[in-house]
Amino acid sequence: MSHTLTVLAAVFAELSLLAVGGANALLPEMQRQAAQHGWMTPAEFAALFALAQAAPGPNMLVVALVGWHVAGLAGALVATLAFIAPAGLLTYTVAGLWQRFREADWRVAIQAGLTPVTVGLVMGAAVLLCRASITGVGTFLVVLAAAAALLVTRLHPLWMLAAGAALGAAGVL
Repeated sequence: MSHTLTVLAAVFAELSLLAVGGANALLPEMQRQAAQHGWMTPAEFAALFALAQAAPGPNMLVVALVGWHVAGLAGALVATLAFIAPAGLLTYTVAGLWQRFREADWRVAIQAGLTPVTVGLVMGAAVLLCRASITGVGTFLVVLAAAAALLVTRLHPLWMLAAGAALGAAGVL
């Protein structure tokens, strides 16, 4: 068990330092790591992500759920702490310098470059979750309808989650 917790801590500490745009931007790598270590399948990861998104709280709840799936309460605590601590310490260390140079050309350029990278990482995560979630024509249509609804309406995402849950409960999917 201690080896599993050590590996879990190492994986999420590394991911923490790559989390440009938050935990959702790292979903493809999280899923890859979870599968590579034999912790879960892509479909199980997608289900945990859906559960994390349905729960109130920060978007990084999926980290705790992966840790829980791997090693129970200890895994949830280790994964969460490993994901928060390195990035938090780095942010705390760099924040003063970053603020001091807020008008510097190099800082403006870095921020301008990070924005499209973050968008690309989040889009990559969306594609990965779509691939893991689409198991047939029905689930493809639900993904398509949810994406279209989110893009063209101001409907709250919880309505999409409720509709998907209802279709699943009804045995449609």
